[in-house]
Amino acid sequence: MKTILPIILLTISNVFMTFAWYGHLKYKSHSLISVILISWLIAFAEYCFQVPANRMGHGIYSAAQLKTIQEIITLIVFSVFSVLYLGEDIRWNHLVGFALICAAAFFIFKKW
Repeated sequence: MKTILPIILLTISNVFMTFAWYGHLKYKSHSLISVILISWLIAFAEYCFQVPANRMGHGIYSAAQLKTIQEIITLIVFSVFSVLYLGEDIRWNHLVGFALICAAAFFIFKKW
């Protein structure tokens, strides 16, 4: 559970941050200042999960490994968000690019 909890917390934090960064794209009629303030409040919730995740995870994973985990989670969460919330397509070239980024994780986690 010690190895999984930071990943769960990073996933939750990433859902919040994805909405903070991109959720307002569906509400272009709202003023910029209102979406900035709402995004900032959502980002605060994100930090409430992200900071503990990195604190707990750093005893298990290196900082580079935590960042790599975060980036892979970001790709997964953003892909789902982009399709389900924004109604955008994921194309083959996106998948290839994401796969290459995920392949990079091999080098981060490999014990050389």
